[in-house]
Amino acid sequence: MNETSFSPTVADSALQDDRWRQTHLGRLLGHAMRRFDERVLVLMAGNEGVPLALANLAARDQISAAHVHITRHLSLEGSRLTDLARAAGMSKQAMGDLVDQCAAWGLVQREADPLDARARRVVFTPVGLAWLQAFKDAVAQAEAEFREAVGKDVATVVALGLEAYAH
Repeated sequence: MNETSFSPTVADSALQDDRWRQTHLGRLLGHAMRRFDERVLVLMAGNEGVPLALANLAARDQISAAHVHITRHLSLEGSRLTDLARAAGMSKQAMGDLVDQCAAWGLVQREADPLDARARRVVFTPVGLAWLQAFKDAVAQAEAEFREAVGKDVATVVALGLEAYAH
């Protein structure tokens, strides 16, 4: 079908009811994830266990949900950059930029990989481990707020449904 054979009645009906573009499941999931991540960052900024410099960065929106990818995906034993990027669904270059920022903030450092002398791995610093604990606390609080907002039964169904869908 080319542009000249496109029926005006089809276009008119699509323009009259395009609410689906704002309310489809993917869009709602995206909005929910952004809202959840933003709340986690706010809670982390207020956590007394987070070093003041990091709390100030988070409070001024210098730390974003993208930086949380490192917090979510970096193994406690450390991870190679390629593995970290793959786990986060990012390019190696983009993850490298995030690791560089997080290293400058003292959250992570690069060190020799004990399994491969040619490779390097990214590991949490002691400050990074405090950040990770603040992340854990913030996630628990944000999940509790979600349960309170939608009710325990709905929260349970949502969690089970998302778990089933994600795997």
